[in-house]
Amino acid sequence: MTSTPSALDDSPAAPPGHDPRADRRWGLVALVTAVLGFYGAATLVYERLQLFLDAGHRTSCDINSWLSCGTVMRTPQAEAFGFPNPFIGIVAYAVVVAVALAVLAGARFAAWYWWGLQLGVTLGWVFVLWLWWQTTFEINALCLYCMLVWVMQTVLVVQTTARNLRAGVLPAPAALARAAEPWAWFVSAALLVLIFGTVLVRFAGVIFPA
Repeated sequence: MTSTPSALDDSPAAPPGHDPRADRRWGLVALVTAVLGFYGAATLVYERLQLFLDAGHRTSCDINSWLSCGTVMRTPQAEAFGFPNPFIGIVAYAVVVAVALAVLAGARFAAWYWWGLQLGVTLGWVFVLWLWWQTTFEINALCLYCMLVWVMQTVLVVQTTARNLRAGVLPAPAALARAAEPWAWFVSAALLVLIFGTVLVRFAGVIFPA
């Protein structure tokens, strides 16, 4: 008696939409964005510690009155939860680095794990949008390392959402699931143009003085 191929194959079935090559592409993008985001957050933590030690410390990105990390760091918004915001970034980006490396090594995670990652990066992006609004319209000063995090988090949330739509983790019409990844970079660019275009308009008077 011969066994059917399905009986001989005891490997777990791939989930709907599972594409190892596409997941590795996501892993590479996630790794780069998380490493750069971690760098931005870690630099901000270092500069904040220097300000604790020396209130007159001039940070490495204190360029002028409106492009000044020090100005932003001295505001209540810089400690939204009672401690410096960049500590959140250090922990969160370290987690993303670990997940990205695991995916690049061939690991496969359950849908609930991707849901958790999706929730985390989305909440992180919402927090970034709040910080963007605060610095642009309330604090009236910009922070170079903060803007690096804005860019990385925007790319990360769009790419992760596209990956989860394609893989069927996030329910969506088939056409949207197919189009998500091909259009992900365009969506990322459009969001960044909107974010930094608003900054440019808001600070046009000091960037391009009459």
